[in-house]
Amino acid sequence: MNINIGEILLKLWNDSGFAAIASGFISDNGWQYAVMLIISFVLLYLAIVKKFEPLLLVGIAFGCLLSNLPKGGLYHQELWDAFMDPNSPLYHSYGEIMRNGGLLDIFYIGVKTSLYPCLIFMGVGAMTDFGPLISNPKSLLLGAAAQMGVFAAFFGANALGFNVNEAASIGIIGGADGPTAIFLTTKLAPHLLGAIAVAAYSYMALIPLIQPPFMRLLTTPEQRKIKMVQTRTVSKTEKIIFPIVVTVFVALLLPDTAALIGCLMLGNLLKETGVTDRLSDTVQNALMNIVTILLSTAVGATMVGSNFLTAETLKIIVLGVCAFALSTCGGLLGGQVMCLLTKGKINPLIGSAGVSAVPMAARVANVEGQKYNPSNFLLMHAMGPNVAGVIGSAIAAGFLLSVCQLLG
Repeated sequence: MNINIGEILLKLWNDSGFAAIASGFISDNGWQYAVMLIISFVLLYLAIVKKFEPLLLVGIAFGCLLSNLPKGGLYHQELWDAFMDPNSPLYHSYGEIMRNGGLLDIFYIGVKTSLYPCLIFMGVGAMTDFGPLISNPKSLLLGAAAQMGVFAAFFGANALGFNVNEAASIGIIGGADGPTAIFLTTKLAPHLLGAIAVAAYSYMALIPLIQPPFMRLLTTPEQRKIKMVQTRTVSKTEKIIFPIVVTVFVALLLPDTAALIGCLMLGNLLKETGVTDRLSDTVQNALMNIVTILLSTAVGATMVGSNFLTAETLKIIVLGVCAFALSTCGGLLGGQVMCLLTKGKINPLIGSAGVSAVPMAARVANVEGQKYNPSNFLLMHAMGPNVAGVIGSAIAAGFLLSVCQLLG
C-alpha cells in the first residue's frame, strides 16, 4: 500500500474549517463565518475586560464561537429550521435532533423547551427578598409603569415591518429581564434569539450608563433629595404566604406565564420557609451556575451568520435600547405621579428601578439619590419596584404570548 503524503495533506486541508472559510469567500458565505468569529471575540472582550454581564456573555460569546467554526458539527441550524417548519416531516421532532444533532443542539433543547429560563427564574426567586414589595404594595404600580417600553417597542417593531411574534419578542427587551426575553423569543421568534439575547443582556449591563440621563431629565434636583421613611418590618408569615398567593393569582389570570411565575415563586418559597435551606442553597448556587452555563452557551450557538448578519439585527439593537429607555421613563413618570399624590413623600427616582434588572437598577437609583443628598438611602425603597419589575416583565410576556396566539 503506497502512502501519498500529498493526498493526505490535501484531504486534511479540504476537510478543515480553514478551507471552508477560504472557499466561502469566493463562492458562498464563508465571510459570514469570519465576521461571526470576530463578533464572538468582541463579545468576549466586553465580557472579560469590560465586565458586561460576564456570567452570561462569556457563555454566549463562546457558544457563538463554537457554532461558527465551520465543519465543527456542534450546531445545525437546518435541523431547527425543519423542526419549526409545519410542512417538514421533522416538524416538532426532537428525535432527528437527538440522532444527528451536535453537542450544542442538545444544549439548545433546554432553551427550546423553556427549561433553562424557568430554572434561572427559580434561582432568581431564591435570591430575591420580596419584603420591600410586601411592605409597600404601591411598588407594584411602579413595576407596571416600567413595562411601558415593552409595549411601545412592540408597536414600533410591528410598524417597522416585523410580524406580531417578532415584535413581541423585541418588545420584551424593555423589561430588562434576560430569561423572560429568552423564554418569549424561543416560543415566538427563535430565529431572532441570538440578537435579542445579546441586546437584552448588553443593555442590562449598561444600566449605569443608560438610566441616569433620563433620571435627571424627568426629575428635579429637589425631588432627588427626598428622603423616604423606613418601611415596616415584614413578618415571616407574610413572606411565606406571598409567593403562594402571587402564583395562584397570576397563573389563573395568565396561564401562559404560569411556568415562569411558578418557578420564580417556588425558588422564593424555598428561601423563606426556613425548613428547606439545603434546597434553597442548591438552587441559588449549584443549579443556577450549571443552568447559566448551558443557557448562555446554547443561546450563543444560535448566532449563526445567516440569522445574525441581517438588517433586522441592527433594527433589534436600536429598538431594544429604545424599549429600555422608555421603560425607564415609564417608571420615572409613575414615580412622579406617586410623588405628587403623596405630597412629596415618594422619591420619583425609585420608579426607574421598576425595570427587572435586580438589583442593579435599585443600586443606580440609590447612587443617583446620594449624589444630591449623601444621607439619602433609597436602596431598600427601590428594591420594591425592582422586584415588582420581575413579576411585571413575566406578566407582560404572558400577555404578549396570549395576544400573539390570538392573532396568530
